[in-house]
Amino acid sequence: MFAVLKTGGKQYKVQAGDVLRVEKLDAVAGEKIQFNDILMVGTTIGVPMVAGAAVQAEVIDQIKGEKTIHYVKRRRKHSSQRTKGHRQHLTLVRVTDVLEKGADKSGVKAAVGTVAARRTAHEAPGAAKAAAPAEKPKRAAKAAAVQE
Repeated sequence: MFAVLKTGGKQYKVQAGDVLRVEKLDAVAGEKIQFNDILMVGTTIGVPMVAGAAVQAEVIDQIKGEKTIHYVKRRRKHSSQRTKGHRQHLTLVRVTDVLEKGADKSGVKAAVGTVAARRTAHEAPGAAKAAAPAEKPKRAAKAAAVQE
């Protein structure tokens, strides 16, 4: 059975045993994860997602993609050139199972991108927030001296 999943702004058609290179996920090698944004499973098409469906996968490694070169040249009187390179961070995963139903009861960690993971950690209710100082120390000392 195959499924179409969505992660990192892209869609992938997968079945058990496939190896994928997806946008970086917040997981370590050997960890089991679950993709919950499933657009289609077999002949069932979601509106927009298939309820209760999931794709389970095992993280193989965190890798970098091929280097892409961005070259800019301004012609004529400017005579300036700029070269920039970029390597995208990717996660290599192997699909282990396609679940048509019962994904919420599986107990496997949901696949979350690194940006989403940082955002939830930042907005967590238990996260310690840095207390901003009331005043700058020099100003406080001067104000205290003036009042005396």
